[in-house]
Amino acid sequence: MTLYEVRKPFIQNTRYFLKWTAISCIVGGAGGVAGACFAKCVAWATSFRQGHDWTLYLMPLAGLLIVFLYRVSHEEKNRGTNMVIDSISSNEEVTLATGPLIFVSTVLTHLVGGSSGREGAALQLGGSIGNLAGNLIRLDEKDKKIAVMCGMSAVFAALFGTPAAAGIFSLEVVSIGVLYYAALVPCLFAAFLGASISRRMGVPAESYRILDLPSFHLGSVAYVVFLGVLCAIVSIGLCMMLHKAEHLYKKKFENPYIRILAASVLFIALTMLCGTREYLGGSMQLIEHAVEGQVRYEDFLLKALFTAVALGAGFRGGEIVPTLCVGATFGCTVGTLLGIAPSFSAACGMAALFVGVTNCPISTLVIALELFGGEGLWFFAIIIAVSFTLSGYYGLYSSQKFVYSKTRTEYINRKPNS
Repeated sequence: MTLYEVRKPFIQNTRYFLKWTAISCIVGGAGGVAGACFAKCVAWATSFRQGHDWTLYLMPLAGLLIVFLYRVSHEEKNRGTNMVIDSISSNEEVTLATGPLIFVSTVLTHLVGGSSGREGAALQLGGSIGNLAGNLIRLDEKDKKIAVMCGMSAVFAALFGTPAAAGIFSLEVVSIGVLYYAALVPCLFAAFLGASISRRMGVPAESYRILDLPSFHLGSVAYVVFLGVLCAIVSIGLCMMLHKAEHLYKKKFENPYIRILAASVLFIALTMLCGTREYLGGSMQLIEHAVEGQVRYEDFLLKALFTAVALGAGFRGGEIVPTLCVGATFGCTVGTLLGIAPSFSAACGMAALFVGVTNCPISTLVIALELFGGEGLWFFAIIIAVSFTLSGYYGLYSSQKFVYSKTRTEYINRKPNS
């Protein structure tokens, strides 16, 4: 082998590294600023709603405005996160209007209490930023896909404060069984830069403390496996509930304005019947209560129901925080019933539900470590593996592809169950 043959790949890899370091700084910087502004706006909307109960009754008006904004922008068929995922696995383009629309509509949803999160919106906002950057610097189609993933990672990290998980999640969520390693350096660089900028702008990172971590022995492992089985079942139910709600709304109400009005009335009625507003918005307080071991047995089911009612009709946001909330409250409930530390059970439930609906085991393990610390590593690894395997081919995102089977070493290339 000649010296030239040795040097050539190194020079090519160095060019790639320098090129994507520069691009990831651009996209990560923009994503960090946008993510921080978005987080602050959602936090303001949530704070204002919690101080003014009457905002709930503005839900029909907010819903009509969201539908109008998408219609006037000619984005009625915008598929949100599914469109962003398809832009990576196919030649679909992330529209320029996606970012501003998801920003405004998610803030409106949180202002009136619609049960939704932020991180799903972050993927759309980040994907829009990455696509715009790719167009401005004239990247080719393959490089533009990496830029889209960079944007997704940057805004996700800016909002949630888990840069390592955000950097890997964008690589893993598109095609289950295949990682887009070409985007590893760009996405991680963009995620850490986005998170750093967001922290400097005053957006705190999410973190929780497990109050009672059991020792690692046969009994605790058996419990974690059992909880993983239950969480896999709940994750399937949550995915089915969200998808069926959307299909049912469209079947019963073809007009999107009527659809979102009907959902608003139903959502307000459910809130009045429950006599609590804990299921409104992202319900971050419910996650905190679960980690502290203080939830009601029905909380996980009602949070899932409120989320399906809101998101299925066209309110915007994301499904990830509601999923974490369902997982935390369900885990806490199981732990309470069986006499196992509810704080530990809530943490395990969050990880198990997240992997069950996203089908991203590596990202889930990393996000669990970033949220709860490394002490529970072995438990998290086991429950994630169990839930991922048993949750089958269900998922939040219909544009995901299962490239390889979960249970056999074979190529299947199939879409999730709907």
